[in-house]
Amino acid sequence: MDIDDILADVSTAAEPQESRDLQQLTRAWVAERVAPEVLPWPAGLMDRIEGRIRRQIELVEEQTGNMDPKANFRLIVIQTELERFKFLVRSFLRARIAKIDKYAQHYLSLAAQQPTLLAPTELQYLQAHIALLSRHYSTSFLSAFPPSLQRLDDTAGGISMVDGPDLDTVVFCRVLRDVGTVRVEGTDVEMNMRRGDVWVVRWGSIRNAVVERGDIELI
Repeated sequence: MDIDDILADVSTAAEPQESRDLQQLTRAWVAERVAPEVLPWPAGLMDRIEGRIRRQIELVEEQTGNMDPKANFRLIVIQTELERFKFLVRSFLRARIAKIDKYAQHYLSLAAQQPTLLAPTELQYLQAHIALLSRHYSTSFLSAFPPSLQRLDDTAGGISMVDGPDLDTVVFCRVLRDVGTVRVEGTDVEMNMRRGDVWVVRWGSIRNAVVERGDIELI
């Protein structure tokens, strides 16, 4: 750890939890909008954010109608901050739902293998979405097919009917900690990723560094 890392840790520790949560939520929102696939659900962060929004709404309801000018000004500040948090949460969830809708069958199979990938409410939504889609397809045309051809997740003949996200999608990223040499799979391209660098690279090449280690962030 160099001096910059030490100063960054001290600066982060000195920040209040609310500020750190806002920064983490903003980063999660940007990453979810940029990444071609659904990223793991940040359970701890979202629990804190939801609790904070709930407390702020209760405070606004209690203070509404107060004639004190200072209290009214404080209420305006709280409402402004509340709307900022609500916007980020809504946009974050919409980005995830859009990908769940697009690759529903893919994420249904992943949910069983990775229980922390989706929030419980997202999993319920996904299951309801698949049920409605299956019922619609069945009544529209699938019921006229032989039973062996009615499955939406069929993989017969070595060809999968389940469409998934393109991991070769190009993304912009910033290196937070020295990663070293990263090789682009299927090519001879190698990149020496150092702290502070900004790269345009295939998502699959940096996925683990973003999702598992946190050495790189999407921008």
